[in-house]
Amino acid sequence: MQDEYRTVAHAGVHETEINRSRFLCALAPAATEQEAQDFVAAVRKEHADATHNCWAYVIGADASVQKASDDGEPGGTAGVPMLQMLLRRDMRYVVAVVTRYYGGVKLGAGGLIRAYGGAVGEALDTLGTRTRRRFRLATVTVDHQRAGKLQNELRATGREVRGIRYGEAVTIEIGLPDADVDAFRGWLADATAGAAGFELGGEAYGDA
Repeated sequence: MQDEYRTVAHAGVHETEINRSRFLCALAPAATEQEAQDFVAAVRKEHADATHNCWAYVIGADASVQKASDDGEPGGTAGVPMLQMLLRRDMRYVVAVVTRYYGGVKLGAGGLIRAYGGAVGEALDTLGTRTRRRFRLATVTVDHQRAGKLQNELRATGREVRGIRYGEAVTIEIGLPDADVDAFRGWLADATAGAAGFELGGEAYGDA
């Protein structure tokens, strides 16, 4: 697994005009290929009257899924430069749709490549990106008396508390960088006088 990846900060649209053609780049985070396809379908429906709705997406922290479509533009002049821009910016779990309303001036192959790739680059600059970092999920189990103080101490030391469950004991779910696991075990034992349980879980990604 990759230690970290970048994705778009939030969904949004950025518009640019080139030789009287309007280019609207819609960007969104997408956790799965299905989410990416659903986003493409929604934009196509919204802009059904557009000349083209070209798209590209990259799914997986290691960019294992990469797909693109020229949607009727000359082959390789739209979807591929969009995809290349996403990859050049190290973007993952992201989908881009560039909607073109033709303005009457032909751009030529080189012009189209610059326009479509540039629309994605400008949209990324405008909407912003965020870094997601890999961490280990872990579960801390502690009695009710110590739970409130421990939660405060976890937050005070910058630990990510992802969830809390109350039962016979209190279960606190946290996220830890791999490198911090051993140090955290020691910290937890000191903070609770050895009274807390600790169990490592799987891996996930969170905001860096």
